[in-house]
Amino acid sequence: MESNDTNIILDVGTFFKENEKRLRLRLVSEKKSFDRQIKERCVHRPGLALAGFTDVFSYQRIQVCGNTEIAYLKTLSPQDREAVLNTVFSREIPCIIVTNRNRVPPGFVESANENGISVFTTSYPTTYTIRQIEEYIDEKHEPAATIHGTLMDVYGIGILITGRSGIGKSEVALDLVSRGHRLVADDVINTVRKGGGIILGKGNETLKYHMEIRGVGIIDVQSIYGIRAVRRQKRIEVQVELIDWDKSESHDRLGIDEMKNRILGEEIPLVRLPVYPGKTIAVIVEVIALNQLLKIYSQHSARVFTDRLTRKMQAKLRSLNKYLGHDYE
Repeated sequence: MESNDTNIILDVGTFFKENEKRLRLRLVSEKKSFDRQIKERCVHRPGLALAGFTDVFSYQRIQVCGNTEIAYLKTLSPQDREAVLNTVFSREIPCIIVTNRNRVPPGFVESANENGISVFTTSYPTTYTIRQIEEYIDEKHEPAATIHGTLMDVYGIGILITGRSGIGKSEVALDLVSRGHRLVADDVINTVRKGGGIILGKGNETLKYHMEIRGVGIIDVQSIYGIRAVRRQKRIEVQVELIDWDKSESHDRLGIDEMKNRILGEEIPLVRLPVYPGKTIAVIVEVIALNQLLKIYSQHSARVFTDRLTRKMQAKLRSLNKYLGHDYE
């Protein structure tokens, strides 16, 4: 597993290029700050700073000026507005976005150019713009990793199938697809950690829905089975590790104590599945998925069985003690 869990530094030029169409951004100043770095996920509205309070001004963030900020600036005289803008813009601000089709006040762009700050406008409302920017920056900063394996959607549960090369991961996935389940990715799985500890997996764009079957070659699952057989991404909820069968090694028979594996710092339930000729792995993977669904609804089959067995044993023990209590010989 190769991890790319590093701090991402995003520059304004990249931000503009990747969001120009998405946010309908239009550059209204010179390209003064395209090399400046965006180091914080959150966006800031500089209302208080424009009003003169700059003691806690979060100038390192993208600044978004909406109706309130623009309306306030328009109430100032040209001299006061110039003084306010020069004070605020003298900080190392990454860039400024004016939202909601607002007209940029006189002197705004000139002051930004003098202080080396890029100014963009958008027709989108302020709240929507902020949400979209923060989601975009979050994606850029999300811890990521590349995993070798196969990711399937089985009964709505994201099953990550791993194991040594050649053990049959792709063959199991193909069997699952033929049984009506959906392929997310084979061989190379790109994973990211979302909020709430969710690990999301998706395929490599180059390999997209292609699978290598030894003896057959490369097949296109979407072309063969149709759109119903694939999906773009899926949350990873269970890892099934295929291992070689070794009769000298003991394996879990009850499943009471759950194994875990860490992916990007989050614990994922792990099932180690011994493989030997004649064993129908796809059916067992379906059972693992259904069993995980039961656990989500607070029904742990192994623990329910163990509790039932314990109660029966305790009842028999009480019956035996009662019998022995009346044995006076």
